[in-house]
Amino acid sequence: MKTLNPDAIHAAIRRPVQRLIAISWRDMLLVLLPVLIVTLALGWLAVKLIRPAPPDTVVILSGAEDSSFHNTAKRYAKIISTHGIQVKVVVTDGSAENLQRLLDKKQVADVGLVQTGLAEAEESQGLTSLGTMYVQPFLVFYRDRSTLDRLTQLKGRRIAIGPEGSGTRLLALKMLEENDMSATNTRLLDLDGDDAIAALLAKKTDAIFLTGEQVRGRKIRELMREPGVKLMSLRQADGYLRRLRYLSRLEAPEGSFDLALNLPSRDTALVGTPIELLAREGLHPAISDLLIAAAREVHGKPGMYRKAGEFPAPIEHDVAISEEARRYYTSGAPFLYKRLPFWLASLVDRILIVVVPLLIVVVPLSRLIAPLYRWRVRSRIYRWYGNLMKIERDMREELSEAQLENIDSQLTEIEASVNSLQPPLAFADQLYVLREHVALVRQQFSAIEKQAA
Repeated sequence: MKTLNPDAIHAAIRRPVQRLIAISWRDMLLVLLPVLIVTLALGWLAVKLIRPAPPDTVVILSGAEDSSFHNTAKRYAKIISTHGIQVKVVVTDGSAENLQRLLDKKQVADVGLVQTGLAEAEESQGLTSLGTMYVQPFLVFYRDRSTLDRLTQLKGRRIAIGPEGSGTRLLALKMLEENDMSATNTRLLDLDGDDAIAALLAKKTDAIFLTGEQVRGRKIRELMREPGVKLMSLRQADGYLRRLRYLSRLEAPEGSFDLALNLPSRDTALVGTPIELLAREGLHPAISDLLIAAAREVHGKPGMYRKAGEFPAPIEHDVAISEEARRYYTSGAPFLYKRLPFWLASLVDRILIVVVPLLIVVVPLSRLIAPLYRWRVRSRIYRWYGNLMKIERDMREELSEAQLENIDSQLTEIEASVNSLQPPLAFADQLYVLREHVALVRQQFSAIEKQAA
């Protein structure tokens, strides 16, 4: 077993100590200070300008209690909450109210389910779309002994069109207007989903308009089984699509609601409205990704009015699709969010966004530290050469006694200053060369003094 040499140990300890002593910390500080200031300034700008951490709470505007909109929002919330984000689902009257709340900056809201056809381009400033989530059927139920297939056949009757603030009401009014029907020639009732169904069952209304923002699919299937209640097959479905271009054509195949009772008893032509998930501009990209991922989980499976994988989709209607949503539909979630828990991925993502730009600037700056340090230390030595060269030039001229005294005073001052210099050890050789040169000039001056004497 080798024994440790004490001298070697002491030498190993002395070497790093000597290196530290050999550094002029004053000069090093003056060189490092600008680099440190630039680094701190860039770090501050990065923290201020680059996106902050995702919020810990998201507010979703849904629809009426127990409606399709409301239950869809609750399903989103359940999925998103697994990532540590608290989701508040707000009950509203439906699409129209959701849109108005999103546009009103005083309202606390992040996203909301809104049917297309409600927002005008100039009115939707400040909003972006996360895509079309699904297509919602627009259903017309009625009571009549004969089969009806046109809305004009309901003119003059009692029709429940939905409450104020609902997308159902606004779409119903637009479709009735296309048929020259209004409150002047038809009795329009402001009844919501449950009240409208109850009124139809009690024969207090002749027809009702329903969408998923008001009722769940289960209630619609129950309504289909009621004796005397029929679902209208719109013979003019394609005509509505030409007149109201935000509508989509749907079809309820024979038996699709109930195979045993064969409901409906024939293929039924319907129209529907795409449902978008609208958000305020500035929604955090990570929250946008979570919402679209939740929507894929909820709406990605096949349904009565959609194919597997058809929704959600980056289909643009009233409001432009956000850049973050387009990126997600194209390439999916960022790499970190696929591999790490949400909170950790968010933290690493923000650290990288701050650190990478800093490295791009700081690394090149750090390469200048050594040359700047050497220049600063050498400048303390080399600056005396200018004085020596001037003295040499003066000594070539005829000098008076006063001039000789002045040169002697300058040399004395230079000698004192040079002797007081304490550069790092690595620059000691240059100091001794300077002292030799000062001594050389002193010798030349002494010779001139002797001649003058």
